Amino acid sequence: MAGSSFQVERPMSISDITKRAEDYVFSDTIPLKYWLRTGETLLREAQIYEREQNDQQAYMLLMRYTDLMVDKLPKHPAYKQLETRAGVKAAIKTVREVVVTMEVLKPRIDARYNTYMEKNKHRSVAVDNDGSRVSTWANFAASDPAVAGNTTTLDAEENSQLAVMIAHKEIRRRDAARRSVRQAGVSAKEEQQRRTAGLWDDWDAGLSRDGASSSRDDDEMRRNMEASRRRMDGSHNTLPDAVRRRQGEPRPVPARNGTSEYHYPSITRSQPVRYEDSLESHPRAISPSRSLPPKPPKERFDEINEPEPPPRPLPKERLGEVYEPEPPPRPGKETLDPIEASMSDPKATFTFRPSAYLENGNPLRTIFLPPTLRTEFLKHAESNTRRNLETCGMLCGTVISNAIFIQQVVIPEQENTSDTCEMINESAFFDYVDSQENAMVLGWIHTHPTQTCFMSSRDLHTHCAYQIMIPESIAIVCAPSRSPSWGVFRLTDPPGMQCVRACTKPGIFHPHEEANIYTDALRPGHVFEAKGLEFTIVDLRPDS
Repeated sequence: MAGSSFQVERPMSISDITKRAEDYVFSDTIPLKYWLRTGETLLREAQIYEREQNDQQAYMLLMRYTDLMVDKLPKHPAYKQLETRAGVKAAIKTVREVVVTMEVLKPRIDARYNTYMEKNKHRSVAVDNDGSRVSTWANFAASDPAVAGNTTTLDAEENSQLAVMIAHKEIRRRDAARRSVRQAGVSAKEEQQRRTAGLWDDWDAGLSRDGASSSRDDDEMRRNMEASRRRMDGSHNTLPDAVRRRQGEPRPVPARNGTSEYHYPSITRSQPVRYEDSLESHPRAISPSRSLPPKPPKERFDEINEPEPPPRPLPKERLGEVYEPEPPPRPGKETLDPIEASMSDPKATFTFRPSAYLENGNPLRTIFLPPTLRTEFLKHAESNTRRNLETCGMLCGTVISNAIFIQQVVIPEQENTSDTCEMINESAFFDYVDSQENAMVLGWIHTHPTQTCFMSSRDLHTHCAYQIMIPESIAIVCAPSRSPSWGVFRLTDPPGMQCVRACTKPGIFHPHEEANIYTDALRPGHVFEAKGLEFTIVDLRPDS
């Protein structure tokens, strides 16, 4: 993995982050429920980045959420309709809490930016021959709040196995934290309210401290007692065995009143040794000195019964010089990659840099996809496939270190035909997703039982809603009877997203004016298969 790390030194200012937060396209032709769901996704992402101490990206997401709820949504035609009133009211109420969190992040971002600018105020900026700033990957990254000025950034393709290790470690940590929250008697709803209110890190740390304080106190007490015993016994390690055994026996512990069953370990006080008494009570006969026979030379076990090699000829000695044999060659040192070595450091942090960019230049975070996910999904879709019916599932996962990990396929209740699959009972699906900590909908997977692997007009319109919520969202198409039998796609942006949003043509299959409307998302795109990445399949269909 040498050379796979990279660091963009310059952090971003608040004004730069704000401009980036406002750089998105809002369309009032998209149903309001999708924008409300987009807002919830922004909050979940911000929560993750804030916990990872990625203040810039957390601030950008919270600023975008505020702009969406305060400035954009009131312009939507369905904003004041009765069926959306409850969702809008809840979102507006959350804005106040979001602003409080932003006020906590802002001074940290300002301090970091000002420190960097003061330190580098005399540093020159490289320019091209025409006077413009050099256009390199570093300049693209400098405008990305997730990586600009942050810790070591890694290349996804070269570090896919490291990504799996980081993901599994973080998922285990989150599971342990969730169990602690539940054991503390906090409901899932109250937990979400506290996290959204900006009490994330301190609250989690408080739960951890409360749950582990007694254990740490016991451990510290045992360490102190053991240290005291070593201090008292440390200078008397040459005692006879009988004395050491006698002093090592525990002293009788008097009975204690109370109901505690814990027995504290006893500390045996060492007795001083009186060497004069020992010598007088056990006189030894001192025999006259005599010469002992020389010790035989030590032989290595593996050299027994092997003939000795012939003596090495000595070089010609010069006057006044003494021959010294050449030392054996030093064994080669195995150098560990600094990234691998720092994995053992619990405080080590990594940030995966974008592996691809949209056609408009915006970065796409890497998506790590389990290689066996599609084959396992096809097993659940087999009964429908045999009857020439499509089957769909939702791709769910989370963000870790600025990369997206798909961890679950949720198969919702649905209606199926030979050309379509429509999710029904959406509330049950989203209730399940909301019950999973930090889970987000990252796209979908569906089958084409008899057709080829492509994105139909209906598929393009369906996927547009996912890509509005998260630009990295993907669509996996499985065509088990054709070759290629599967593909991973996304809409181009531009022109695909703009074309589909503006399209009002009816029918499942209808043409679009743009030819380059969608593209392959697999490498060299932003999707990488990560061997060993764990995932589950949850089937919410009543007859499953």
